[in-house]
Amino acid sequence: MTTTEFDTFKSARLVHADPGVYEPQDDSWLLCEMASRAGVVRGARVLDMCTGSGAVALAAASLGAREVVAFDISPLAVECARRNAAAFDVDADVRLGSFADASVLEPFDVVLCNPPYVPSEAVPEGVGPHRAWDGGHDGRVVLDPLCDAAHDLLVSGGTLMVVQSEYSAPERTEAMLRRTGMTVSVAARRSISFGPVMTERAAWLQQVGLLEPSRDIEDLVVIRADRR
Repeated sequence: MTTTEFDTFKSARLVHADPGVYEPQDDSWLLCEMASRAGVVRGARVLDMCTGSGAVALAAASLGAREVVAFDISPLAVECARRNAAAFDVDADVRLGSFADASVLEPFDVVLCNPPYVPSEAVPEGVGPHRAWDGGHDGRVVLDPLCDAAHDLLVSGGTLMVVQSEYSAPERTEAMLRRTGMTVSVAARRSISFGPVMTERAAWLQQVGLLEPSRDIEDLVVIRADRR
């Protein structure tokens, strides 16, 4: 890509999401924006976990990453991300797999992740559109394994940036990452109105005490962790 970093980042908003694949939303763009502001991507070997349509991987490539590898557990998402990479003429290695599959590769300079984090009444199983947002009772079905894996996915001096909701315990993410010896900070916190998923399960969230009555906004939190 030949346009400026930020213009190309904005163009990633044009990525296509097939039916059954997570369409890039506020959380995707906030993660991309913070990665751009942090200045950690240029020249880096970048891993994008839970890639979905590939929007974050495309943004990393547009910001000057020397190599981009992306993973998703959904075959539909992998095929969609590969087509988007081809459409944008981006050399991204998109693979089917999980943290376990990524961990057998050489460590990365940067790991970016927009995982499923919305608390859900049912524990997510199988592969389907719901896996793009359902995070189990506390929203941490994917967040906890990410925190456990992050240190070993990174080179010394490498950076993790992950986006999640205030309703999936960002303070726990910070604590888990600190316990692995990483330096942790909140890179961004931004309030947004509920989307369709949060609106649909607001009554259940209130019932289990995660949501105040009549509240229809949430804070998205981007957490940065640097391996020493």
